[in-house]
Amino acid sequence: MATSSIRGITRATLTAPKVQISLDLTNVTEALETARVAVEAGADWIEVGTPLVLAEGLHAVRALRAEFPDHPLVVDLKTMDGGYLEAEMMGDAGADAVLVMGRAHDATIDRVVEAGEAFGMLVMGDDMGAADRVAECVRLEERGVGMIIHHVGFDHRNAHPELGLTPLTDLPGIVAATTVPVQAVGGLSMAQAVTCPGLGAPVVVFGAPLVIDGQAFSPANSDLLRVLTEACAAVHAAEIRYPARQLADS
Repeated sequence: MATSSIRGITRATLTAPKVQISLDLTNVTEALETARVAVEAGADWIEVGTPLVLAEGLHAVRALRAEFPDHPLVVDLKTMDGGYLEAEMMGDAGADAVLVMGRAHDATIDRVVEAGEAFGMLVMGDDMGAADRVAECVRLEERGVGMIIHHVGFDHRNAHPELGLTPLTDLPGIVAATTVPVQAVGGLSMAQAVTCPGLGAPVVVFGAPLVIDGQAFSPANSDLLRVLTEACAAVHAAEIRYPARQLADS
């Protein structure tokens, strides 16, 4: 079971911005090496990215849990069915958080939430592909997820580069409509990512294409320690801002 639980995290308790390193890699060796650099640079949370889940599965979760027992470990399962079993397997391996898709059936979301309760994990709900992002995020919170992932997908962005798709477009509306912590993911530049806490999304993800090559899914920068150290420092220095109405109600 998880040893560094973030299950009960709320906007009220999330008082300082966090950096999450997304290990969108395809083997455990590179994942461990990259995670060591990220932790040295100041990363707070470690994510087992979907490519790593597919390539190495539970082996990657166990290896990262053993190496980093005090860092929250997020597993990006993108669960669409079999919700309890998938979450249970990752909880047994040491995951602190798992991710279910909003496009999944209500029953699947409910089962992942049940597994989160049983194994002390934070359940993250991903809105990727939803026609109405705000409504989807409200639904996910109503079904019991503890954190919203507002996500503009890799293929969607790459299919329409002329549109400049970014999660920052809908982020303020999603933060205003929900009360659980929100995270924005999808092709953000370093400068854009650092603005997320100021928009009410204080857990900032660095992965592809900033530190992971978005085509080869390998470490993208030979000077990774310097790049990540600067990025982590910028995020940690940012101010978290939630809607004034929510602050008044809290």
